[in-house]
Amino acid sequence: MVWISTRWKILLMLAPAVIVFSMFVAYPVVYSGIFSFTKFQGFGAPSWIGFDNYSALLSDPFFWQALQNTIVILIVSLAILIPASFALALLLQRAIAGGGILRSLVFAPAIIAPILVGLIWVFILDPKIGLLNRTLGLIGIPPVQWIGGDYLTPISVSIVFIWSSIGFAMTIFYAGLQMLPADVMEASSLDGATGWQQIWHIKIPMMRETFAIVTILMITNVFKIFELVYMLTGGGPVHRSETLVSYMYFVTFTNQQYGYGMALAVIITILGALVSVGYLVAVRRKEAAA
Repeated sequence: MVWISTRWKILLMLAPAVIVFSMFVAYPVVYSGIFSFTKFQGFGAPSWIGFDNYSALLSDPFFWQALQNTIVILIVSLAILIPASFALALLLQRAIAGGGILRSLVFAPAIIAPILVGLIWVFILDPKIGLLNRTLGLIGIPPVQWIGGDYLTPISVSIVFIWSSIGFAMTIFYAGLQMLPADVMEASSLDGATGWQQIWHIKIPMMRETFAIVTILMITNVFKIFELVYMLTGGGPVHRSETLVSYMYFVTFTNQQYGYGMALAVIITILGALVSVGYLVAVRRKEAAA
């Protein structure tokens, strides 16, 4: 292998990853983009219809309902998940008895398949047979439509998503806290900084990149929510609880409107990218202004 130049060695080492990425990411994205301009129902030749699928989306009330639900889930999840997971990481960073066991318990929901997470929470949130309403009934509170109603379903999906993701986010924050230089923390303690001052003025500023990573991961995960909605409500009633991905699944595989579904997939990809890039730009501008 001496005769192979360094450039070719690098290319050979990158080749397997590039091939896998091209087959399972790049090709499906390009394929979806092309078919989003066609009318295709799974059989026969697709017919080119230009931007008709995209214009149909703008007048589709179920698309706007799914977008609204996704935005609500995104806002609620980020508002609770980021501070809660960071607070958990701060708590579990302390040398407490059974800290390793507690970290494992907090992380455990993250390794449960989303379809099983949805199944577990059906038996908790279901308005008729759910454990939560049965418990509330014991103290005289009437049943609440936690899932399948007009208003609370996106909030309930957000809570389930937070429960399943908080351990993963906490682990990233915990790793970030462990990497903070000990001499900086010791110097601040000698200077009289309180624990809260260390968190606000030292730990959070030094972990901006960690916060950005966790936020981007959670944004992309919210835009991919499907199994939770599929198990909790199936998108019903009348598509009121759909998210963008669950509605894409419905129009693509249930209605067999493959071209329309691919157009929706392209919109989901663009929206996820715009939110993620917008957040990163805002972070960079804030850092530049500081």
